[in-house]
Amino acid sequence: MSFHRLIILSIVFFSGCAMYAGLNYDQLFGEASVQSRQSPVDSKKASFFLNDVKPIIDQRCVVCHACYDAPCQLKMSSVEGIDRGASKALVYHGTRLTASAPTRLFEDAQYTEQWRDFGFHPVLNERSQTPTANLEAGLVAKLLMQKEEHPLPEQDQLKGFDFSIDREQVCPTIEEYGQYKQDHPTWGMPYGMPNLSPLEYNTLLTWLKDGAIMNGHIPLTSDQEKWVAQYENFLNKGTAKDQLMARYIYEHLFLSHLYFSELAGQPRFFTLIRSTTPPGEPVNRIATRRPYDNPCVERVYYRLIPEQGSIVDKTHLPYALNKKRLDDWQAWFIQPNYQVSVLPSYDIEVAANPMTAFDALPVKARFRFMLDNAQNTIMAFIKGPVCRGQLALNVINDHFWVFFLDPEKADLPEVNQFYRSQAANLKLPSELESNTLPITHWVRYAHQQARYLKAKSEFTNQWFKNGENLTTDVLWMGDGYNPNAALTIFRHFDSASVVQGLVGENPKTAWVLDYALLERIHYLLVAGFDVYGNFGHQLITRMFMDFLRLEGESNFVSLLPREIRHQEQSSWYQNQSTQLSDFLQRNVAPFDQPTSIVYHTQDPKSELFALLKSELQPVLSNRYSIIDTGFSTRSEQMLNSINKIKGEGLLAVPQIMMLMITAENGEDQLFTLLHNNAHLNISSLFDEQSNRDPANDGLTLVRGVIGSYPSAYLSLHEHEIEELVILLSKMQNEQDYVKLLDTFAIRRSSSKFWPFSDKVHAWYRKNQPVESGLLDYNRFENR
Repeated sequence: MSFHRLIILSIVFFSGCAMYAGLNYDQLFGEASVQSRQSPVDSKKASFFLNDVKPIIDQRCVVCHACYDAPCQLKMSSVEGIDRGASKALVYHGTRLTASAPTRLFEDAQYTEQWRDFGFHPVLNERSQTPTANLEAGLVAKLLMQKEEHPLPEQDQLKGFDFSIDREQVCPTIEEYGQYKQDHPTWGMPYGMPNLSPLEYNTLLTWLKDGAIMNGHIPLTSDQEKWVAQYENFLNKGTAKDQLMARYIYEHLFLSHLYFSELAGQPRFFTLIRSTTPPGEPVNRIATRRPYDNPCVERVYYRLIPEQGSIVDKTHLPYALNKKRLDDWQAWFIQPNYQVSVLPSYDIEVAANPMTAFDALPVKARFRFMLDNAQNTIMAFIKGPVCRGQLALNVINDHFWVFFLDPEKADLPEVNQFYRSQAANLKLPSELESNTLPITHWVRYAHQQARYLKAKSEFTNQWFKNGENLTTDVLWMGDGYNPNAALTIFRHFDSASVVQGLVGENPKTAWVLDYALLERIHYLLVAGFDVYGNFGHQLITRMFMDFLRLEGESNFVSLLPREIRHQEQSSWYQNQSTQLSDFLQRNVAPFDQPTSIVYHTQDPKSELFALLKSELQPVLSNRYSIIDTGFSTRSEQMLNSINKIKGEGLLAVPQIMMLMITAENGEDQLFTLLHNNAHLNISSLFDEQSNRDPANDGLTLVRGVIGSYPSAYLSLHEHEIEELVILLSKMQNEQDYVKLLDTFAIRRSSSKFWPFSDKVHAWYRKNQPVESGLLDYNRFENR
């Protein structure tokens, strides 16, 4: 009997008892200890990993294992994430009573040994580094071999799998693997997806057998180093004015993927961090729960470090750095004549309230900074730590438009003084940190918000009482060139997307954001939000966002005729609670000045949308419009007709579907079909279903990719578009939807799934190169 076979039989014999299995692994292969797996980039093994192995891991593993909600916290998007391994602890645990310790890769531990102390167990063999041990004592290898031994059953709808987003996590260690396989024989990896191709499987097994060696960090090019040095020099000057500006920029860009847009080729992305060390010295990262927490050092330095993980769509916030941006920051923050006599403290009462912490910075400079890339500013509300945010996102409608006040119109001493006078009323729940009792604090913040809105109404009523009535002139038009002046937000139940332009049919609601509102939303949902916080922290965050949403909506209805404002906004909250009704009566009605916009029909909201579209036309993008597709005019018209489909029959349609349509000329075009859920109101915390209004559900079809979590893939040819439209327009129930899938779907169980997935990602990279990232299949349906 061969030694290899003897080892396998020994493992099988002992697999029934976790304790004995653990002892057996130690006896067979030695005690576990963290291995050194990084090899210089120019080495043969690193080259094999980068060129042959990593593309497979990205396309087959990272598409499920990348964010906070990755199964078992196994993030395979980076060398460090693979080596860190998996954990049984949940990040998304909405009912926890106390905040948990954060486990952010690259931040909360720097070495794999430290992650072992945090309870992460290896998925690669950490015992004797022999070919046999690497396969038999490595969890990834065992799961790949299990899949090969037990391929997917030939079923359209797979049985024996749990694909629910809140499914119970099964995160076996290598010692527990035998029981896992016995209990779930078909749960090899990739989980609930087709097998790897023979080439992919053999490539990964070869890499694992040889010790799973990966690459060291890829060095910067000389051009990248020059840009890094230029920006680090700008952000680390010594005056108080410079330091306050740098702190403000960091607290707004700490989640962004920064890239140098003037460099040719595929962009390389960077992260802006705080360090104890100045430029020119090795980075010593300061890790805190929030970007404004006390760094506990006398001087903070802001450093740019290269992003080490593969770019995944659900956390990708691209932000261009270039000469113009440097010049703009200089013009907004440094050139104006003002003094910063003392830097604000990091005490939570100060640092958590941007209206206090950054009082010395001109409001116009702050507002300009956030508007300049408003898509990024608002996208951070959604794509930051909230990989799974149903509780946070049920505070917004499924489809609405966002506009902004003109920073030039608001650049007046009276406006700046008003914000300064309201600092106490503009405090945020983030000052409560990560352990919060929500109800008592909610009452406090409700009164605080009411006081602020009362003061704001008095201020604006006084401002416009002398014949200077409100018009669209107060809105920012993007200075004639900036496409961030108008944004569209789509909610997809527990995720959301933000795109430039006014996409889709006219929505039910819209927001107009002034400086204070935009700033507070950032510090509520981005800078001040802790995904590891307790239930109370997350609940009070969601409850406070109700106030901010209502304020943005109130700003929008102020542009409508005075006599219908309250009626219009109240219509967005049918069956509203008494408390909300009182809040609307108290805080929407007080702005009582007329608008100078002349309305001619019985539908002033539609008129207002048409007017805004016309005035914003120079900056509106048509990138998502179904035009110039290479299809015939009739085909484009039929696709556009999908946007008119409404009704309860759409209930079976998932939140995000992606369609690859092959034109008659042979070229492929990718489209996203979004299901917009209608609501009677969105003021309920926990019973969203009772507030649904499915009779008014609708669809939005766009060219390209919107959304990170496709639920279904469809593949068809141009001549089949008419059949697609008919099936969607006649849909009444689940059976009709399954008929659509039977006709066009590439199901997760299909042998065509992985090639089609590769085709979708290739299209995305080619057509949206800066924004593209790996999509996530944790919500891909099984129907």
